[in-house]
Amino acid sequence: MASPPDMSKTTTGKLERYNSYIRRLNHTKFLSASSKLLFRLTLLAALILIFFFTLNYPPLSDNSHHVLHHHNFLSSTFYGGGAAWEKKVRHSSTPRRPNGFSVLVTGAGGFVGSHCALALKKRGDGVLGLDNFNSYYDPSLKRARQALLAQHQIFIVEADLNDAHLLTKLFDVVPFTHILHLAAQAGVRYAMKNPQSYVNSNIAGFINLLEIAKATNPQPSIVWASSSSVYGLNTQNPFSESHGTDQPASLYAATKKAGEEIAHTYNHIYGLSITGLRFFTVYGPWGRPDMAYFFFTKDILQGKPITIYQTADDKEVARDFTYIDDIVRGCIGALDTAEKSTGSGGKKKAPAQLRIYNLGNTSPVSVGKLVSIIENLLNVKAKKHVIKMPRNGDVPYTHANVSLAYKDFGYKPTTDLASGLRKFVKWYIGYYGIESKVKKENDSSDD
Repeated sequence: MASPPDMSKTTTGKLERYNSYIRRLNHTKFLSASSKLLFRLTLLAALILIFFFTLNYPPLSDNSHHVLHHHNFLSSTFYGGGAAWEKKVRHSSTPRRPNGFSVLVTGAGGFVGSHCALALKKRGDGVLGLDNFNSYYDPSLKRARQALLAQHQIFIVEADLNDAHLLTKLFDVVPFTHILHLAAQAGVRYAMKNPQSYVNSNIAGFINLLEIAKATNPQPSIVWASSSSVYGLNTQNPFSESHGTDQPASLYAATKKAGEEIAHTYNHIYGLSITGLRFFTVYGPWGRPDMAYFFFTKDILQGKPITIYQTADDKEVARDFTYIDDIVRGCIGALDTAEKSTGSGGKKKAPAQLRIYNLGNTSPVSVGKLVSIIENLLNVKAKKHVIKMPRNGDVPYTHANVSLAYKDFGYKPTTDLASGLRKFVKWYIGYYGIESKVKKENDSSDD
């Protein structure tokens, strides 16, 4: 009798083919699901990127101020925005005196900016600060100034001038009557190391601020800091606003000269009222550590040698050192006499005020004399190293003619270098907690 056919092999083959089919089916489903998930994740990432791109690069428009408003409202959350932030901004910028100004002070964490902000606040104006607290010099000094301003209810918004979104947000929140534009990349010699920082701050940042101001309605009046360095290789003395400024000796000077030409353009096209102030070697308490009087004091106290420059023909380098209080009075005088801008929504309605002034002390003093005064105040002899001035952009001599500023808003410097340095040294030893040989009269001098 024949044996029954062996079905086990057939059954096993069918099972294997079935299982293989199921595996292929599951694999196909898995690939399909993975592809959908990957597509969705990619789409989500693309949407996020588009959102942030739109946030940072808004579409161009003839009325950019209003176009930017929506993006600024969204982006304000990234800058500490919201009700509490806006309340701080409004409180700081609201004037306390009748017909008081509401002033945006850029560079408020800086030397001149912090002094001007305090002076404006003390007389009852509203003041809002703006500063990016960069590390060009010790940021802790800027933070200390910030803390001092906070004690007087002055709020500093931490941001960069090139942040158009945040600037527009500020102008949406506050109807500023004036801008005191003091933020800049300072220093002559540093430009040889980092030239791009001067272009970003002194040119691009200034243009960005003017772009926002031109679109505001009503437009604010603007007072801004140029520099005595624009006189460059000019040999006429004392320096007058009528002298040529087409031979800058440093990139810093060139960017400030460019700023003056840019100011002319925005005044001419958009009706912005703009006043430029050419500062001459400002010094005093809370000053900048990169300035000679500051690091001379530091090095003399630490027993380090200091370098004093002489010109190629063995003459002493001299500067028109101007005390901070005199500069502050000049800035406020310029603000008080600034006429209203004449544009509206970015369109000029009538000719607008355009001015430029020297703010100096009118009494040049040699660097050697500066060192002698500091030595006398510290009761320490400096270790001097005298060398020829290198070709680093410095000029050998500055001397301000301030008759125009005196005529237009009564600017008249009152502090001589010895008196001003006495106040600086007293601040310096107090701020840094130095137990020194400083003469006792410094402790009894008036502030």
